[in-house]
Amino acid sequence: MRSKLTTALLAFFLGGLGIHRFYLGQNKLGLLYLLFCWTFIPTLISVLDFFIFIFMSEDNFNYKYNLKTGF
Repeated sequence: MRSKLTTALLAFFLGGLGIHRFYLGQNKLGLLYLLFCWTFIPTLISVLDFFIFIFMSEDNFNYKYNLKTGF
């Protein structure tokens, strides 16, 4: 089960490399972050992702990211 806090921290500290997207199982999106990390655009997007994850309710996060894992 994925943690909202872990996802938010990964987005803040390693988001420019797309690590939070790999953690969420969104590998294609994570690869896009990696491919364009030299432009710093993924870094700006990951800051937005950080705030989205922080202000997202726990129930909404679980519905969106944890129900797809098959638990």
